[in-house]
Amino acid sequence: MKEALLERAKQVLDANYQEGGFTIPSKGLYPFQWKWDSGFIAIGLAHYNTTKAKQEIATLLDAQWENGFVPHIVFHNESDTYFPGADFHQSHLHPLSSKKYKTTGMTQPPVLGFVLEEMLRISKDDSDMLSFIKAHIDKVFANHVYFYKNRDPHQEGLVYIYHNWESGTDNSPVWDEIWEDVEAPEYTFERRDTTHVDPSQRPSNREYNHYLHIIEIAKSHQYNDQKIAAHSPLLIQDPLFNAMLIKSNESLIALYERIGNNEEKIAYLKKYQAKSIARFNEKLFDETLGAYIYYDMRNDQPMPYITSSSFAPLYAGIPNEDQAKQLLNVLLQKFRGEGQYLCASFDPTSPLYNPKKYWRGPIWMNLNWILYKGLKRYGFEEAAAIVKMDSISLIETSGFYEYFDARKELPSGDSRAYGGNNFSWSAALLIDLLHE
Repeated sequence: MKEALLERAKQVLDANYQEGGFTIPSKGLYPFQWKWDSGFIAIGLAHYNTTKAKQEIATLLDAQWENGFVPHIVFHNESDTYFPGADFHQSHLHPLSSKKYKTTGMTQPPVLGFVLEEMLRISKDDSDMLSFIKAHIDKVFANHVYFYKNRDPHQEGLVYIYHNWESGTDNSPVWDEIWEDVEAPEYTFERRDTTHVDPSQRPSNREYNHYLHIIEIAKSHQYNDQKIAAHSPLLIQDPLFNAMLIKSNESLIALYERIGNNEEKIAYLKKYQAKSIARFNEKLFDETLGAYIYYDMRNDQPMPYITSSSFAPLYAGIPNEDQAKQLLNVLLQKFRGEGQYLCASFDPTSPLYNPKKYWRGPIWMNLNWILYKGLKRYGFEEAAAIVKMDSISLIETSGFYEYFDARKELPSGDSRAYGGNNFSWSAALLIDLLHE
């Protein structure tokens, strides 16, 4: 059964691989290359096709801007199945944007550092993979330097996101509080996602007005980070985004030490690593909730919501032993509770929880993979086994979908799986879990 599931996963990835040397997340719904999708996809590909895995990362980094920025979408091709596309984003407005590719002017969680380390682990320290890493690691380092230079205005080691799409958790209830205070224009646009997926499973048109409004603000300032920081209504220090940066810092340090002769870069990363972890625990850990939360820089206040992102710091080794135990208790009590698969994307005990709608409740395989790795890191083997078993079971019984209902008992007629089918990172990360 394991071999059959592995073969199905490989078929999904191979079918989504494009001639340009990248993998789309899902046909129709997501026809371009996405930053953190490509990172997770490369991990899966590394298990059976290292050539494609390396090409995935090389193609993404080929679109890096001159200032080190790596955009969240690279528009390699023309497609009318996705909105907003390249013509709306207008990345050319930034003077240092890619001259070779059209892209967006926002980014996604910085996963590429630990992706490179995972690819080397999977390839069993293959010399060819190490040569690939040597050729590309400085681009990933430059991306980290970009964040600390441009997204950390207080020099505290925590970086901000200016758009909810940068978090990766697009329509999380966390952002509702911000939209309440924002007067966004009503744009005239044609949604394309809702022609592929049930609209009840996707963000609303009102939410899209807010999303487009922030992009328009960024465009009006030519995607200048300092001006965006002064004007964007959404300016958040996100626990997932910052945990991925810290974990990738750790991986870059290990890889540079392996490569040798990179003392200055190692010293730079270690300086920020110490500062970032200390400030992360001081500012983003809520002792009352026993979990990591978000910080609203625009209104200078914490946002006390618990999401699957709240557990991502485990993967980066950020919590101390007591904090890690508190996180485990919250995970098992709130997110497993009575009749729940792990791990819902939003607190299932909250009135804002929606088990069917995108990042407002459903399970996502990439966050489950991060959680599994984090639980293993702290020796929480039993909880890690539950996450792994639930992840495999959901795909085995429902297919390679984008996201999954966390409720074990569903109302009659309800589906278990939602969003795009034959979804690439669900397939890629299943391959990695099955190889554990």
